[in-house]
Amino acid sequence: MIKVAVAGALGKMGKEVVKAVTNDPDCELVQAIDKFEAGKDIGQIVCGKENGVLISEEINVDLKPDVVVDFTQPSAIFENAKKYIKCGVSPVIGTTGLKPEQIEELKKLSEENNVSCLIAPNFSTGAVLMMKFAKEAAKYFNNAEIIELHHNQKKDAPSGTAIKTAELMAEENDCFTTGNCDEKETLTGARGANGKSQIRIHSVRMPGYSASQEVILGAAGQVLTIRHDTSDRACYMNGVLLAVKHVYAQKGFIYGLDNIM
Repeated sequence: MIKVAVAGALGKMGKEVVKAVTNDPDCELVQAIDKFEAGKDIGQIVCGKENGVLISEEINVDLKPDVVVDFTQPSAIFENAKKYIKCGVSPVIGTTGLKPEQIEELKKLSEENNVSCLIAPNFSTGAVLMMKFAKEAAKYFNNAEIIELHHNQKKDAPSGTAIKTAELMAEENDCFTTGNCDEKETLTGARGANGKSQIRIHSVRMPGYSASQEVILGAAGQVLTIRHDTSDRACYMNGVLLAVKHVYAQKGFIYGLDNIM
């Protein structure tokens, strides 16, 4: 049985993780971490039935969690992850917004402490496949842009998924602006952020969206569009549970769910 703690347990994603862990026969929810509602039963709040797991504001290593799933805030995740690793608890990180140098530091810390760590910009298996397809298509197209669309409560832009997608595509092609004219923005930012290999990334924040991403690839006489949409946060849970079971069973640092699918 894998003992799991959930950080950000009262957030929208955290609640879904609590349900998924509770319903998985291979997992046991041992701690719920959140800065709100401390002392209250997480089962009663999320599932409508008490489970004896009381919300606490900090991780409690005395409960001996094997894995902690963290869906908190971009401003907190780096320090949280360092704390987990130093305590010997394997983090599964779903919060985006980590800087490349922070990811490298967590990788080093993971290796030094022999504690598994998995960071995934996206836990949707469909989104991971979208990224894989975009990487494959990048071999055959010399222009590309990414549009990512999220709800208006998402704090970081561009999304971790968009950044990761551009990184994967850049492995196949070092320039996606072949043939473009010299551009001049009449409004700063009109052409979006300049990602890896000159892939322009455009971020939309709008109520009504959950999470969507569109990769547009172009070449002479043709355009290929690869798009993924989510409508319910439950779609991420298969990926979260896959990650939990992986870091429990195997040591190592992993960036991207694609590396264990």
